[in-house]
Amino acid sequence: MPTFQHSFLRGFLTARLTDIKVDAHVAAVVADNLVESCLKGHDSHGVTMLPRYIAAINEGGLDPHAEARVILDAGALLSFNGGGGFGQVVGRQAMAAGIARAAQYGVAVVGMADAHHLGRIGAWAEQAAAAGLVSIHFANVNSRSPVMPWQGREPRLGTNPFCVGIPAAHQDHPLILDFATSIIAGNKARLAWNAGQELAPGCVVNDQGQPAVDPRWLMTEPFGALLPFGQHKGSGLSVVCSLLGAALTGGMTERHDNRDKQRILNSMLSILIDPAKLGGASNYPQEIAGMMAWVRSSRDDAAVLLPGDAEHEKYQQRLAAGIYIDDVSWRQLAALENSPRALKA
Repeated sequence: MPTFQHSFLRGFLTARLTDIKVDAHVAAVVADNLVESCLKGHDSHGVTMLPRYIAAINEGGLDPHAEARVILDAGALLSFNGGGGFGQVVGRQAMAAGIARAAQYGVAVVGMADAHHLGRIGAWAEQAAAAGLVSIHFANVNSRSPVMPWQGREPRLGTNPFCVGIPAAHQDHPLILDFATSIIAGNKARLAWNAGQELAPGCVVNDQGQPAVDPRWLMTEPFGALLPFGQHKGSGLSVVCSLLGAALTGGMTERHDNRDKQRILNSMLSILIDPAKLGGASNYPQEIAGMMAWVRSSRDDAAVLLPGDAEHEKYQQRLAAGIYIDDVSWRQLAALENSPRALKA
């Protein structure tokens, strides 16, 4: 299994994108986002996504030149359409605009419709937290829907993520709660498939709805399905993420089938709040620090992790030790260097 330093991977990914005429600045933004996901332990949203991105560009489902287009501006309410552009680019643009409005009004509600893969949603919560803002994000995934609704018989839902970011001034990283509404992120099955590993029991069913551990049920026909976390809880939250993240913002819900395409479209509703302008501003920082300490005191060995802690720890480890990529995924990445495809004019 190859191990690479983050600086090498940033340069490698940037070069593979500029090989196919992606603007150098855009390529660097995308590469940084994917590498940062790996550094924080989320390989499913990291560098191994690049072959699919390039396939989506060549297929016409990802427009590498698109920027976030304003479709509604009503003060604290902003709506954008991503035009199938790199989520790493249009997502950053939308969050920057929302941060500016929240500074002005104390709150901002930001809709983003039909961006290409937004990557790790926690990155957008981190962007808001760096500006001192609390944020809440509901996102949906328009691709081949792999998730079985609670009590369903066929998959109908995306892995539709939910995320909350809370600045924590008393420590060196914010509290970031970021999870798929399925038991595992869909791309974790791809990584397990590439590595020849099984999935944990309870994550997936086969095409007959029977429990399975082989990731092939998410990779090749006949397809099985991922299960929602927490049975009806995850299933219900997934539906809410689709209705708020896509239907409310003008994006495509999962009912618009994307089965045979390489593109991954995300839509997202984000709520940004300036905590200094709410009633708890005077004791907010102290209460956050106190509550987090109270939860950690459940054990006396510092083993209780709060949202964002695992990513922070992984980041420090991988900065020093490097990022591991399975052999199959690396061969797929390396093949891009030998056979780039030029974009159509």
